[in-house]
Amino acid sequence: MGRPAVHVQALKAIVIAFIVVVMLYPFVYIIAMSFASRDAQTSGFLPTSFSLDAYEAILSGDIVTRSLLISAFVTIVGTTLSLVFTVTMAYGLSRTRQVPGTRAILLIVVFTMFFGAGIIPNYLLMKNLGLLNTLWSLILPGLISAFNMVVVRNFFMSIPASLVESARIDGASDFRILWKIILPLSRPVLAVVGLFYAVGYWNSYFNALLYINDSNLWPVQVVLNQYVIQGSVLTDIIGSDVPTPPSQSVQMAVVVLATLPILIVYPFIQRHFTKGMLTGAIKG
Repeated sequence: MGRPAVHVQALKAIVIAFIVVVMLYPFVYIIAMSFASRDAQTSGFLPTSFSLDAYEAILSGDIVTRSLLISAFVTIVGTTLSLVFTVTMAYGLSRTRQVPGTRAILLIVVFTMFFGAGIIPNYLLMKNLGLLNTLWSLILPGLISAFNMVVVRNFFMSIPASLVESARIDGASDFRILWKIILPLSRPVLAVVGLFYAVGYWNSYFNALLYINDSNLWPVQVVLNQYVIQGSVLTDIIGSDVPTPPSQSVQMAVVVLATLPILIVYPFIQRHFTKGMLTGAIKG
């Protein structure tokens, strides 16, 4: 097949450029407005002058800083625990010959992908466990994703069984096989699943809305909703000893701070996406 004609390539380039502009426009606008100074004219696309007033204002207060630390704690601890439990469960279910009943357990796990208990039973469960108004209520409900577990299990099953059998003949235990052989070969799928968990915990909003009544335990997404979308009084999140920047700049700065960590992490994991997801999804 020959190369497409010049006008076809030009048309593709125009379409791609248009899509890129449409996708980047909101990001550039939000970032630019977050740096707008108090005296900036914002009638056009970009403000006429820039400053760090909005970031200094919200970081000098307690609410945004505390919510960022809470979201970071929930994301780090939750992602770590989720990977541990997902990997161990997926490894057990991938050993179909050694572990009896794996197919029945897998069907039960897959069942939860389509049918959930509902909001009220989940709330009553958290209440009876005494987890309301604790950070564990943001971590435990999403500790294991059935979809991610199935992807990891399928990836484990794509690893040649001869490697595991050789290690077992040499006397290696299941823990040693998992730690020394399986996990080093599973970095792509672990990176992808880890990113899924991290994004889920960082963007967790609904669980906090249900289980957290104490505003001191709000993650950053709830603060984002409270002060940006619902338009609550912004002076609550601004330090009292700094000049008040434009309200729109403060709102955009909160949006940037809530989005920035995921944007920083994503490029380092992107190269694992194709291999990790395709291998884990195809092998069944």
